[in-house]
Amino acid sequence: MPRRVLLVSHPDCQAHDPGPGHPERLARLEAALEALAEDAALGPDVLVRVEAARATEQALLRVHTPGHLARVRAHVEAAARTRMLDWLEPETPVSAGSWRAAVAAAGAAIEAAERVARGEAGAAFALVRPPGHHAWADRGGGYCLLNNVAIAARAVQAAGLARRVLVVDWDVHHCDGTQSIFWEDPAVYVLSVHLWPHYPHTGAPEERGAGAGEGTTRNVAVPHGTRAPEQRRLFEEGLAAALAEFQPDLVLLSAGFDPLEGDPEGGLHLEPADLHAMTRTLLARCAAAGCDRIAAVLEGGYVPPRLGQGVVQVVRALAGLPAA
Repeated sequence: MPRRVLLVSHPDCQAHDPGPGHPERLARLEAALEALAEDAALGPDVLVRVEAARATEQALLRVHTPGHLARVRAHVEAAARTRMLDWLEPETPVSAGSWRAAVAAAGAAIEAAERVARGEAGAAFALVRPPGHHAWADRGGGYCLLNNVAIAARAVQAAGLARRVLVVDWDVHHCDGTQSIFWEDPAVYVLSVHLWPHYPHTGAPEERGAGAGEGTTRNVAVPHGTRAPEQRRLFEEGLAAALAEFQPDLVLLSAGFDPLEGDPEGGLHLEPADLHAMTRTLLARCAAAGCDRIAAVLEGGYVPPRLGQGVVQVVRALAGLPAA
């Protein structure tokens, strides 16, 4: 019998409008929702929709500096005054609704993580935008304003729901923001499997953390031209190595869909069925290590129909359903 999966989001995630032609566009969430609705196996008894609360200022400040939050707000306020886009970073525009969207996305990530950590569901998927994993404590970039996964990790720790958190990021881009936030933290292990070399030009295998966090960062660099079977093998080996070093209470998956074949921001060759298999591997390996609590948070993926197909496959795997 399928296990219940929470689909956590907020309408304000669509308030962020980076303008016509920008890859991180509103159609991404629309395509995912349409694809999920079309899968008869993901009815309301399996996929339970939850509208999240917005993240509080306290939750944001566990990760981000006051200066960064003030800067994002200032750029959003400028966009509202001029009724034009304003630019947080060269590739990261904001609109009048971007602060509402960012706080809603962070809130959905928190809600997904906390509900799973409390045992209210076996798994959850936070369907959010803007993405988060390129946001550092003190700056944004790479289409990211706030680091949703990092904010969720700190929230469950602050609530006493999990002490040791494993972040698994398979987005095609290295999670430079997430890595930097937890670089010296032994209680959060960051595993990133990403195209190398590629934007943001961080994430070399020798980057392993520092201080008390030395050894709780692991980067798996996937060379250009790697085919899907080899990438899946690299993912499995990286995950096995991470779990040999770290026993998590909760797993947060930064679920990027830009490793799929044909993504203009990518360059890898996975298919949606590969992401189903990788999710199944993640579930099985983590359960064997004593952790069966997982919440996924949407990151990249810039071909909306492919994003939708990928989200369906990941959610099916989280529910224990076979690949479609």
